[in-house]
Amino acid sequence: MIASVKGKLEGVTADSVIIDVNGMGVEVIVPNNVIGRLPKQDEAIKLHTYLHIREDAMQLFGFLEKEDLDFFKLLITVNGIGPKAAIAILSSMSTDVLTFAILSEDIKTIEKAQGIGAKTAKKLVLELKDKVGVINAKAVELRSDSSSDISLTIGSAIKEEASQVLEALGYSRTEAMKAITAIEITEEMTSEDLVKSALKNLM
Repeated sequence: MIASVKGKLEGVTADSVIIDVNGMGVEVIVPNNVIGRLPKQDEAIKLHTYLHIREDAMQLFGFLEKEDLDFFKLLITVNGIGPKAAIAILSSMSTDVLTFAILSEDIKTIEKAQGIGAKTAKKLVLELKDKVGVINAKAVELRSDSSSDISLTIGSAIKEEASQVLEALGYSRTEAMKAITAIEITEEMTSEDLVKSALKNLM
């Protein structure tokens, strides 16, 4: 397996980059967010990669961050999601947003990825809800930083009520969950207090 590719950036296409590795041009398929963060041509670049082998082709998929590669590998374990579908998902949203979407069962956000329908999005949530917190470093950091050990999932009545209010105001389930999770909830806090604090985060 090719775990990483390091060399000079030789070229860029709509969905891939060409890296000069000791005189050999290696094409690596990447999500859109990588295209926007590339160094200048002929400058050094390193991508963490996954080699996908088919009967008619071998394709390399690459990411600037190791955590993104780990998330990619997790996505392709879901039946019906291949490497290109996983790239499409990670092109439409960050792993942080995707994590919150999965944990909050926000099917509509996941459906925004090209080629991902409601059935596949539901399957993704079902199979990955208990796994994404381990893969996504930011989610793990949020969980460990909470002094009251607040779960990333909206489990308590106060968080669920606040989330419903925010959704009624036009925010998505994912946006509501991210805003609520960022708040350190105390025993004295009411759902109204939580909504007010969440709205400050959202604005």
